[in-house]
Amino acid sequence: MLGTIVTAVVVFAGTNVDDLLVLTVLFLSSRASGRPSALKIWVGQYSGIGILIAGSFVLALGLAVVPDRWVGLLGLIPLGLGVRGLVIAIRTSGREDGQPRLRVATGVLSVIGVTVANGADNLTVYTALFRTIDPAESFVTVLVFLVCVAVWCVAGSVLGAHRAVVGVIQRFGHWIVPVVFILIGAVIVVRSGVLVF
Repeated sequence: MLGTIVTAVVVFAGTNVDDLLVLTVLFLSSRASGRPSALKIWVGQYSGIGILIAGSFVLALGLAVVPDRWVGLLGLIPLGLGVRGLVIAIRTSGREDGQPRLRVATGVLSVIGVTVANGADNLTVYTALFRTIDPAESFVTVLVFLVCVAVWCVAGSVLGAHRAVVGVIQRFGHWIVPVVFILIGAVIVVRSGVLVF
């Protein structure tokens, strides 16, 4: 049992390091603009991870219809959100009547989209894991993943509340946030092998 728990923690942490950055950005956006709300971030994160876990079970059962590399097209979601954020930053950067808005993901659905897209490459690891463990170990693994999501959300919220981080984001966030999402989307698409050079 202890081995299963340790394995689940290591797998989750190893596949979701980049997700911590996404959560930090989302919580910073929430503090700066009020959107998405903290509740929507939590719900979106849990829903997105739930979709990834469910997808991994389906793949583990051998019901995959879509080749793994095409899953990388989900990277277009954060890429598109980042481009949209840059357009908003450009449009508002010259205004003196207000601060540029720090918005990329504004609701539950966009948080889910970013979470799933950012974790799309996790499907391979989770699928392999679920293929090699029995149902009891799978249940424990899912419970550990759910606890780890809470730890990640709390860590993202704490990092998003740090004065130095908040200061930088308030000054440059309207550019940083969209660029982070564009980079994440691009990395997902490139790593997936969808684009052949």
